[in-house]
This record gives sequence, structure tokens and C-alpha cells, in this order.
Amino acid sequence: MNRYLVETSHNREDCLHVLDQFVAYGHITHFEWGCESGICSGWAFIEAESEEQALYSVPALLREKTKIVKLSKFTPEKIQEFHEEV
Repeated sequence: MNRYLVETSHNREDCLHVLDQFVAYGHITHFEWGCESGICSGWAFIEAESEEQALYSVPALLREKTKIVKLSKFTPEKIQEFHEEV
């Protein structure tokens, strides 16, 4: 299972509609929101098999504006391997 950062953004005018969509979709509590700070975005860490599967954490009409980032952890040994490959 991979770990992804999911970021979805919207404009202030659509804020309540977007939040309602997440409530209806059932994923409102998976995300943390910056709306009250004036940053109308939501972020979540999602475990999924693929980017496409992680994208399903967002209602369909918002997926086009959503960013998915596959996350990795590095150890000193892994970084050394990178140096040896160069």
C-alpha cells in the first residue's frame, strides 16, 4: 500500500458547496481544511494502491482540480544507494 498526499482546492464562492459535496461523499472527516484561514483547500493523507485510487477520496466533480503526491520515506542507506547510482 502506498501513501499519498491529496490536495483539493476551490474558490471562496464555492466553499460551502464543496464542503457539502464532501459531507455527501462521506469523506469530510478524512480531510483537514484551510478555509477558515482564507486558504480554500483541503488536505488528506490517504493509503491506496495507486494515484487513481487515492483520487477516489475526492468527489468526482472536484477531481480535475485535485493534486495527488505519492509520498516516500528515505533512510540514510537509501540516499547512499542514490549516490552510488549516479
